[in-house]
Amino acid sequence: MSIRIATAIAATTMICACTQGQKERIPLQTEIDSVSYAIGVDIGGNFKKSKLDNANVDALSMGLRDGLDSAAEMDQETVQMVINAYMQKMQEAKRADEAKKGEENRLAGEKYLAENGKRKGVITTASGLQYEVIKTGTGPKPVATDEVLVHYTGTLIDGTKVDSSVDRGQPAKLPVEQWIPGFVEALQMMNVGSKWKLAIPSELGYGAQGTPGGPIPASSTLLFELELLEIVKK
Repeated sequence: MSIRIATAIAATTMICACTQGQKERIPLQTEIDSVSYAIGVDIGGNFKKSKLDNANVDALSMGLRDGLDSAAEMDQETVQMVINAYMQKMQEAKRADEAKKGEENRLAGEKYLAENGKRKGVITTASGLQYEVIKTGTGPKPVATDEVLVHYTGTLIDGTKVDSSVDRGQPAKLPVEQWIPGFVEALQMMNVGSKWKLAIPSELGYGAQGTPGGPIPASSTLLFELELLEIVKK
């Protein structure tokens, strides 16, 4: 987590005066005024991103002034201890929240797969992968080491689109074994020219981690339309 608390404490100039809950605006008349304001905006933006937007701005301003005046009420060791303890607390809270959301996603995925598996035409393999044939091709089937050209569109079970080579207008090319496990299994059962609809349990997709910072939350069941265009000749 990048909170930049240390940057805030070390910043040489940031003026934030608050009176009776009102934010006092000051004119930015000089270069150092603008630099000081820019540093403040950067710090505030990072606090907000890090969910630290409830920071005591008066205490922050006092700390900045005390740091400039070499009159801090905490020594440097205490400063680091306070910052590190809070960051650890925030990280633990974030992990707990992610674990809770991941469990919710896992249960929602299991419910979806249980219902989807009952639909006519849906086949569930031993691994838990579900597929439905949209179009059957007549070409050969690839093996794990073959490089393949595919088109795909993937969504979460709520319909949120997470990736699409179709939207990019450019098929994706990779060896079969380098795709997510659900693709690895499906591709080796497909003939070139086939198009399948897949329901991929999280353990055959991106697992309990999801794509950190990306579009796929932890423990997400994924839905894909996958078309095998060709086996790339070596």
